This record gives sequence, C-alpha cells and structure tokens, in this order.
Amino acid sequence: MQKLFFEIQIDAPPEKVWDVLWSDMTYRQWTTAFTEGSFYQGTFEEGNIVKFLDPNNDGMFSRVEKSIPNKEIKFLHLGEIYGGVEKEQNWGDATEAYFLQETETGTLLKIEINTPDEFKSFFEEKFPNALGIVKNLSENQL
Repeated sequence: MQKLFFEIQIDAPPEKVWDVLWSDMTYRQWTTAFTEGSFYQGTFEEGNIVKFLDPNNDGMFSRVEKSIPNKEIKFLHLGEIYGGVEKEQNWGDATEAYFLQETETGTLLKIEINTPDEFKSFFEEKFPNALGIVKNLSENQL
C-alpha cells in the first residue's frame, strides 16, 4: 500500500468546495481529469455504497466510512465493476479521504489516499489536474 497526499488552497468557502466536489454536474467536470464521462451512483451518507463509473458503467464501488458535510468524507474502496458485475477485491485498507479546512482566505482541500502500489502513478499523475479543476470551479462558478 502507498499513502499519497495532495492539497490545494481554494479561495472559496468550504460549503462551495464541497458542492463542487459532490454535486452531480461539477463532479462530472472535475473527474474528467481521471476519465472523461465519469459519474457516480449513490448518496454520501455513512455506511452507503457509492459506485464510481465511467460511460461504459465500469468502475469501482466503495463504502462511505465517514461523512461530515462541508468538512470530511472518507471512502473504503471495496471492488471493481465490469460489465455491470461487481467483483470484490482484496485491497485491504484502500481508502480515499477528503478534508476541507476553513482558512482566512477560503478552504484548504486535503486528500489522503491509501492505494495499492499499482495505482500510485495514476493518482500522482491525475490528482493535481483534478484539484486544479476543483479550484477553478469553486472560485469561478456562481
């Protein structure tokens, strides 16, 4: 397992950044940094299963481990979805957590990812671009 950390200062309040991260329309925009056409199915209450999908309905499914709106959300990644079939994976503690910390000028968005080794370079390449899109949307969208 690899532990990765990303952060970005955003000149917008935490409520706005949270909305950009998890509202359907803006989620679809910032996640183009990973896969064009990404979307999710489910809701972000603790204990719920959320499916993160591409336009072919392939992707992964995760359980919401913690959810404090406008402050923190943590997912435990459970497995992959291919051809509509969910297959659990033995990823152990593969987690993805988002922390929104209010600052004098807006929000410090921090992401902590615990990932299997084979996904490390993917996240290192894609996450900085994704965060740049989140920042742009948060600061420039009404």
